[in-house]
Amino acid sequence: MAQLPDAFIRRTADLLGQERGHALCEALNGVAPVSVRLNPIKSHDGLFANAEQVPWCTRGRYLESRPAFTADPLLHAGCYYVQEAASMFVEQAFKTIDETPARVLDLCAAPGGKSTLWRSLLPDGCLLVANEPVRQRAMVLAENLTKWGHPDVVVTQSYPADFAPLCGLFDIVAADVPCSGEGMFRKDEGARDEWSVEAVAQCAARQRQIVRDVWPALRQGGWLVYSTCTFNREENEDNIDYICRELGAECVPVAFDATWAIDGDQTGRGLPVCHFLPDRAKGEGFFLALLRKTAETDLPRRVKDRRRSGKDTPPAGVRQVTPWLKDSRPYKILQRPDGGLYAVREALAEVIGRIQACANVIQAGVDLAEPKGNKLVPAHAIALSTALSDEAFPRTNLDRTQALAYLRREALVLPADTPRGYVVACHEGHPLGFVNNLGARANNAYPAEWRIRSRHLS
Repeated sequence: MAQLPDAFIRRTADLLGQERGHALCEALNGVAPVSVRLNPIKSHDGLFANAEQVPWCTRGRYLESRPAFTADPLLHAGCYYVQEAASMFVEQAFKTIDETPARVLDLCAAPGGKSTLWRSLLPDGCLLVANEPVRQRAMVLAENLTKWGHPDVVVTQSYPADFAPLCGLFDIVAADVPCSGEGMFRKDEGARDEWSVEAVAQCAARQRQIVRDVWPALRQGGWLVYSTCTFNREENEDNIDYICRELGAECVPVAFDATWAIDGDQTGRGLPVCHFLPDRAKGEGFFLALLRKTAETDLPRRVKDRRRSGKDTPPAGVRQVTPWLKDSRPYKILQRPDGGLYAVREALAEVIGRIQACANVIQAGVDLAEPKGNKLVPAHAIALSTALSDEAFPRTNLDRTQALAYLRREALVLPADTPRGYVVACHEGHPLGFVNNLGARANNAYPAEWRIRSRHLS
């Protein structure tokens, strides 16, 4: 692995002192712990049952070694997420917030680790908007949230400023801002190669711009969860000080157990912030601060409505897809411009419409059906959603070898007594997606862009 940059070593010693700076740099040349987080809405008896718990995350688990996650069908079913342990500390920030939020924006959300955690922490009926400006990364975000299976999610591909017209809409904005990545040095050699003092300054300025742009969308009294995976003061304490002074906020302490070995403010200002430094805490480098907005919310700006024409009246096909939902009463079924159908919670429909008016929405609620010629066929997302009725489609259980073949999008032969038509393919009782059983063969309906490409997994 590439050596740590000399300038980084010097700056770290200046920030932490020679002894502590040396200890951190030594730790960055070590091996990072492996951790996962279980999905509470897709419980699975015995999954990582003997693993050590991540102390600051109820469902976080440390593993003794790194398995071939891609070869585990339960990962693809959304039963757990592979997430760095320190970043799970978001749970403690949420526990500090002394109110039940109705709308949460995860602003820089790809690939989805913190978004899936937020969705697990939030109550049903609370809307999570998970956003990523880069199209390719936004599609990965949508995939991971689809697998997680909760219907009260909107995925967007927009810039922070696009949310500004939603004046005061959000109770919480989580901003895991793009950073210089110093906390990833021991597992990402590219982060070492790309680091520079100039990059740190550029990141810090960009982070301030991101928060400024989205600030009007956070209501007065609402909460900003600011985080990075870096160590330096410019991107961390200095930016927190800037947000408090220039935008109007107060930094609120997040309680933690002393045995977790979390560090505080490194700059001597006494800010109630949290640093995970890998020479002490069991995780990668991570910084988190919880802020409450004290300033008045800006007035909304007029913007062009981004919504394309679509039907708000009950679309054709509602009778076909309604029985696919476990309980259709809370949901409103809508039609996309391409003719596909999706369901959103009725109580969230109006606010989702407001978001669609200013942001580029990739998916909202749960996709139900896709147009195929003159027919509607079940969308992959409904197979993975907890909103799916157990009686909607026949199910077939695949062993591990069959499940991996399915995830490679290979042809399957189902048992002779399997009903014809769309069947939910499951592994250990957890849906993976659909197959269309034609009798002599079954067409694999797993999304082509999601398929496992390796042929060497078994």
